[in-house]
Amino acid sequence: MNALPFSIRTLVLASALFATVATAETVAPARNEGGMLVGNNGMTLYVFDKDSAGKSACNGPCAANWPPLMAAEGDQASGNWSVITRDDGSKQWAYKSKPLYFWAKDQKPGDKTGDGFNGVWHLAQ
Repeated sequence: MNALPFSIRTLVLASALFATVATAETVAPARNEGGMLVGNNGMTLYVFDKDSAGKSACNGPCAANWPPLMAAEGDQASGNWSVITRDDGSKQWAYKSKPLYFWAKDQKPGDKTGDGFNGVWHLAQ
């Protein structure tokens, strides 16, 4: 009769260990640099005023100019980071429920030429 509780205890401990290892290996899709978020490529990230929490309003031609920070298959939400589903079914990263984008006209890391564009695009912070 003790075999069943031992098996459950082992399963719980193994699950906890796996969760700890998985969390430790999770890499944030962006980082804070100089008070703004930048992608792992060093390029500035932006938010769009017309988005709603967890929902992108930038699709089609908009997304060509403002490429989304895409999430890969299997990427998992953690802390302030979430993964949203775009209209086309692809996955995008969001920070504090705000979808994140690059600006096609930024040429190099540190550029932030999209900040304030049309009064609706802003640095992600």
